[in-house]
Amino acid sequence: MAFGQQSGPPASARQVKDLTRLVMNAGHVDFRDARGPLGLTQRQASGKFTRDEADALIALLEEAEDAHRAGLDPAAVEDLRAVDAPPPADLRLSADDRRHAEQRLALRDVADDLLAAELQQRGWVVMAP
Repeated sequence: MAFGQQSGPPASARQVKDLTRLVMNAGHVDFRDARGPLGLTQRQASGKFTRDEADALIALLEEAEDAHRAGLDPAAVEDLRAVDAPPPADLRLSADDRRHAEQRLALRDVADDLLAAELQQRGWVVMAP
């Protein structure tokens, strides 16, 4: 893969449209304006996303939008973030938040037994629910 190229199928037009709407609702003019606050790459700042990247960013921005609408105070949001909840109510996402959302989406596709085996290799104790 060449430098700066996508590592998966491109996002659909609907995904890019949803992302544009969510980015504008978050107070940004466009993807370039949101590059720093959202931790977007140069490729993403020009509106080019993979499907997985778009799904992760859409989910994260929708969670932030919901938290903002709910009027959660910053302390409550910080408590919720500790258990994988929405980002801060100001809708500004860090690069780490975006990266973690992409990783969470990728882990959904991993088989339970493979995930358990990997955790056990890392020293975790794993048991079925």
